Amino acid sequence: MLVNKAYKFRIYPTKKQEILLAKTIGCSRFVFNHFLKQWNETYKETGKGLTYHACSAELTKLKKELIWLKEVDSIALQSSLKNLADAYTRFFKKQNKAPRFKSKKNDVQSYTTKETNHNIAIIDNRIKLPKLGLVRFAKSREVYGRILRATVRRNPSGKYFVSILAETHVQLLEKTDASIGIDLGITDFAILSDGRKIDNHKFTSKMEKKLKREQRKLSRRALQAKKNGMNLLDAKNYQKQKRKVAKLHERVMNQRDDFLNKLSTEIIKNHDIVCIEDLNTKGMLRNHKLAKSIADVSWSAFVSKLEYKAKWYGKTIVKIRRWFPSSQICSACGQLAGKKTLEIRKWTCPVCHAQHDRDINASKNILAEGLRILNSA
Repeated sequence: MLVNKAYKFRIYPTKKQEILLAKTIGCSRFVFNHFLKQWNETYKETGKGLTYHACSAELTKLKKELIWLKEVDSIALQSSLKNLADAYTRFFKKQNKAPRFKSKKNDVQSYTTKETNHNIAIIDNRIKLPKLGLVRFAKSREVYGRILRATVRRNPSGKYFVSILAETHVQLLEKTDASIGIDLGITDFAILSDGRKIDNHKFTSKMEKKLKREQRKLSRRALQAKKNGMNLLDAKNYQKQKRKVAKLHERVMNQRDDFLNKLSTEIIKNHDIVCIEDLNTKGMLRNHKLAKSIADVSWSAFVSKLEYKAKWYGKTIVKIRRWFPSSQICSACGQLAGKKTLEIRKWTCPVCHAQHDRDINASKNILAEGLRILNSA
């Protein structure tokens, strides 16, 4: 099966390459903002926006006026235009908000370039990128398939990464004839219908004390810079501390992503059918008491990983409607036992007298409902 697969690596550019990267990111941002302004003005005057092809022709003229645009990768500038056109297409389809101007103060800065005539390639322990040439990178795994494009980004921590998108063949996994129901939680990250409970590692909470201390230092340095009449971009102590805080956040993000990847792969590998609730995560995040905990467990990211891995490897994901009373039904006899408060973690069925762990019972009901939906489809 042909799929588009992303490979992410850390790159180690030289000082000269860092300068060119900064220029490419800056020029891509300039092109996006320049044509966004034109697009908005044209829409106000005529009621119609511009098109990608019209902007592309205008970009060619703009390069003759602004010579410095020729110093960077031309495909990166075209990609910036394409991103703008796509953003407007989604906006008019009411899929997202109107595109906004990009700022050089944004935490993450990036640009995208496409592969043409082998301008992107892996050569030993270096990666070849347009205009940059060969860049040293941490080759943690092989890249298989036809390279389509590359996105280079600079994180708030000051580290550089490249994401390679390649079209590659993925082998379907062997059938296991096993099914699993998953109830997502906060105390335990996931409760499986086979009785297992996956620990919620609370990556942010474990780092919270250190994060608070470093963020207080960052606030003090910001105040000191303002007292000295300095711009924060020019305040070296502030920028140094900002990178330190960003590294802590990055470490938490990497730990969480690694955990989600390993768990989702293990579940997809060992089960043909995975039944899971269709959670309203955005709605839950409005609950200020639980928002921090819900954001830390990253349910949405986990479900997304399950979905694309299931598609790759020929497995099935069944989503249960969000209002299904999985915690209120006895998984042994099917009796609807009535609503229970969150404090009740164990209960006994009034009909068949089966004793239940609330979460394991819920995951068994999710599995049963998922199989019912699948069989009735």
